[in-house]
Amino acid sequence: MAGRGRSSFTKRQKERSRQEKQREKAERKAQRKLEKPEGSEELSAEDFSAVAEQWALPGSTPDEYGNE
Repeated sequence: MAGRGRSSFTKRQKERSRQEKQREKAERKAQRKLEKPEGSEELSAEDFSAVAEQWALPGSTPDEYGNE
C-alpha cells in the first residue's frame, strides 16, 4: 500500500473533508429544526390563497414593490 501516490492521498483528504462538512451541515439543520418555535410567523397555505384571491380581483395588479 505504500506505493500510492500523492494524488490518492489528496483525494482521500478531500473526501473526508467533504463528508465532515456534510455531517456538520446536517447537524446544524437538525439543531435549527429543534430550535424552531411552534408558533412561528411563517406563511401558511392560507396566506398564499388570500394573496392569490387579492390578485385575482379586477383592477388589482401588484407592482414589484407591493404597492397597488
